[in-house]
Amino acid sequence: MASKAVVACIVGPTACGKNDLALALAVRNPVHVINLDSRQVYRDFPIITSQPTPEEQAVCPHRLYGFLGLTETIHAGRYVELAREAVGEALRQGGLPVLVGGTGMYLRSLRQGLAPIPPIPDGIHSEILKDLERTGPAALHGELERIDPAAAARIHPNDRQRIARALEVYRATGQPISWWREKSHQPPAYDYRLFGLDMDKAELHRRIERRVEAMLEAGALDEARAARKLCDDPEAPGWTGIGCAEILAHLRGEATLEEASASWSRNTKAYAKRQMTWFRKEPDIQWLPASDIAAAVARVQASL
Repeated sequence: MASKAVVACIVGPTACGKNDLALALAVRNPVHVINLDSRQVYRDFPIITSQPTPEEQAVCPHRLYGFLGLTETIHAGRYVELAREAVGEALRQGGLPVLVGGTGMYLRSLRQGLAPIPPIPDGIHSEILKDLERTGPAALHGELERIDPAAAARIHPNDRQRIARALEVYRATGQPISWWREKSHQPPAYDYRLFGLDMDKAELHRRIERRVEAMLEAGALDEARAARKLCDDPEAPGWTGIGCAEILAHLRGEATLEEASASWSRNTKAYAKRQMTWFRKEPDIQWLPASDIAAAVARVQASL
């Protein structure tokens, strides 16, 4: 039986240096970097979502970054379709596909397949959106905690899109979305090699604070101002991510820049904690030292 093609996956918390490792690998390998982050798909926020810079993207091919408008949504199913196409194209070109990012659900969906969830009736979808408008995401997140604690633990209380998806699945099928996902296990199409970057919590928090400062210095406010000309709705999918939401609140006069910056850092740290909780439970990850990229590269090379 022919062996499966190898796909490397570099995961871990935000700001730990995942793209640095991918670019270091590209020095010795025909790397094709493929985005594994649910926020870096938005074209209007390359700075705020910390997408690879044009200079970094010139080092090797990069795929699935900055292609989505801020009013558009992308579910795990669509991401899996696009990622599989990107992996296939990289392999056809003789490249090494390297998935880079911190969205655990995307990685799990790629490896295990998609849950066989039936189509959701339009009426239920519309009902959920009306509930969100009437009571807000926090109230519906509380409802989700009661019916599906596992899903609620993975979803931020302000993540309207994922809260709505989880609740509409439950209302339409009578089963929580976590139950459906347990039914999704399929043999993976590729040989996924998982590498996680580990970093001391205090150092990670310092890096997050420095990165928020650097993003503001690099033009995050101007980026958000330009995006507001396209859409000023804080509930639009592109605005709901960490960083985007806080900056928009400042631009709308709802917070000072200092308050927005502090909230951005605080929410990013909380997100990093949730990411590590997720990835610690993921099987087969080789954990590498984020503080020593050279050592991490050597470990990855040995595994590949």
